[in-house]
Amino acid sequence: MSATRPLNDDEVVSEMNKMVAFIRQEAMEKAREIKVKADEEFAIEKAKLVKQEQQAIDSQYDKKRKGAEVAQKIAQSTLTNKSRLKLLQQREEHLQDLFATTRAQLIELAQDEGRYVQFLEGALVQGFLSLLEADVTVHARPTDAEVVKQAADGAAKQYNEISGLKVSVTVKETLSDNIAGGIKLVSGTERITIDNTLDERLRLLEDRMLPEIRYDLFGANENRKFFT
Repeated sequence: MSATRPLNDDEVVSEMNKMVAFIRQEAMEKAREIKVKADEEFAIEKAKLVKQEQQAIDSQYDKKRKGAEVAQKIAQSTLTNKSRLKLLQQREEHLQDLFATTRAQLIELAQDEGRYVQFLEGALVQGFLSLLEADVTVHARPTDAEVVKQAADGAAKQYNEISGLKVSVTVKETLSDNIAGGIKLVSGTERITIDNTLDERLRLLEDRMLPEIRYDLFGANENRKFFT
């Protein structure tokens, strides 16, 4: 076995270069591992952040979409309600025009003495038969006093022919000239009043016939579920 000799300068430098190269290689491999791991962690963190941002954007978009849908529904509902109210208002105006026209015709009736006396006689006979009393007070407009007295005479005769009873009629000029016409009958005991004014008859007719009038003018109500 030969004895170990000391290294000369060139050999020392060579060995040192080898060691430096090894260390450098180890460092490069370690740096590469660190870079690969860092890139992986960066990619994972990046994907995580992108996903979080995407979810936040989706959530924000979904919130805005729902808000837009709600706003659209509210606007549509408001517009529908306004249209419905406008339609109802126009229908009501049309009905009021119709009733105003009817009232104008009633005023014309009161101005036609022949037709008006005939109406008054019928209204008086109807009232006499409802009251069946010997004394009846008839309230009329001041402008109708004479024509009502004329109609009362004829009505009393008709009442007698129908019922075999007699009635004494007192005419009072107590009704306003602002009404369309007609009369009110009050029993002798003043407990019963029969309103046979044209205005009251028109009001009752409007109430009773309003559903049929609406149907004839506007057709069936789509929202109506129950019928009598």
